[in-house]
Amino acid sequence: MTKRIRIAWPGASLTAALRNTPTSAKLIAALPCTARAHTWGEEVYFTVPVEAALEPDAQQVVEPGTVCFWVEGASLALPYGATPIAQKGESRLVSKCNVLGKIDGDPRALAGIRDGDTVTVSTE
Repeated sequence: MTKRIRIAWPGASLTAALRNTPTSAKLIAALPCTARAHTWGEEVYFTVPVEAALEPDAQQVVEPGTVCFWVEGASLALPYGATPIAQKGESRLVSKCNVLGKIDGDPRALAGIRDGDTVTVSTE
């Protein structure tokens, strides 16, 4: 069964569908949570109260709008375009991350999140 989350920041929000993975289950169990956003090129990331191991299908290059969990930083990573280490406009994360799901609609809405904004993640 697909689980849905809402990611909200000052003035806007979006939803995402999560796949059935061990890390997704840990995230759902930890919600709601609030953190300060950080930006890295066209990626937003923020810590969540989850610890998880790297899953076998972890990826470093993902499609914009992929909901990822960065194991080393205990953070959700939400790329919406090119990152500083991207090649040819790809979304390349700093390291392999667990792939949790996909943002509904246009992921470029994440461009509205500024470094330091408060982000809240909750179940929908």
